[in-house]
Amino acid sequence: MSVKVSVIMSVYNPHPFSHLEKAVESIRDQTWKDWELLIYNDGSDAEYGKKIRELAEGDPRIRYLEGRINRGIAFGLNQCIRAAEGEFIARMDGDDVSLPERLERQIGFLERHPEYDYAGCSAFLISGEGTWGRRRMPERPEKEDFLLYSPFIHPSVVFRREVFEKYGNYSQSRQTLRCEDYELFMRLYISGSYGYNLQEELFCYREDRDSFRKRKLRFRIDETRLRARWFGRLGLGGIKGRLYRYRPLAGGVIPAALGSRIKRYQAAEKGRKDGTDRSDISGDN
Repeated sequence: MSVKVSVIMSVYNPHPFSHLEKAVESIRDQTWKDWELLIYNDGSDAEYGKKIRELAEGDPRIRYLEGRINRGIAFGLNQCIRAAEGEFIARMDGDDVSLPERLERQIGFLERHPEYDYAGCSAFLISGEGTWGRRRMPERPEKEDFLLYSPFIHPSVVFRREVFEKYGNYSQSRQTLRCEDYELFMRLYISGSYGYNLQEELFCYREDRDSFRKRKLRFRIDETRLRARWFGRLGLGGIKGRLYRYRPLAGGVIPAALGSRIKRYQAAEKGRKDGTDRSDISGDN
């Protein structure tokens, strides 16, 4: 089977299962119909594995892959990439929702703009309480945009297949656990592979208001080390670069309300410099 786009997701014990059902349904509802969906079951318990397999059955466009043990999202995504048949590779998580025109808009953009290798988008922020905000991403990310956080909402991105063939797949190192996307986008930028963010909200990204503050200390330390390793290669040295290396650690101690106010100020300043309105940015990435 030859398809235009392969949508890839890796899941582990998806709970509540209704989130995964909604995620899959949002792909079925796409206005762009030439797709396949690869769901990698990353060593889920038997109960969940059975339900994931049943969800994929009955639709030939959905391919079920599985591993016996939990190896982490980077491993699962790499398995999907190796099995994918699409010209484009679209990310998707098992608890997010793609709005109906997402794939059509992103693939159309990439076909019209060969200078970009991948395209993300802005997103509505959702949680168990419903929609609570939106995140406007930088339209044309520059190296300074990596100081705060990854300038792309990872599960919203569509890549050209050649990106992975030329620059490699996701790092499966323990040090990049929970920040494998950040490492990938910095590696791509350094290699001269650039992306774009459509300013439309074409995606619903599931995130609690204080999810960043809930991250375990070891993941904060790993991201701090990742920043130290890559910021220099990006040319983000000097005092500013050294200070932002420690943002993951600082994020765990700064009160949530103050952190939100700081982020809004930084977004507004960025917007004034590049001529875009980013003052409505909410939450942490």
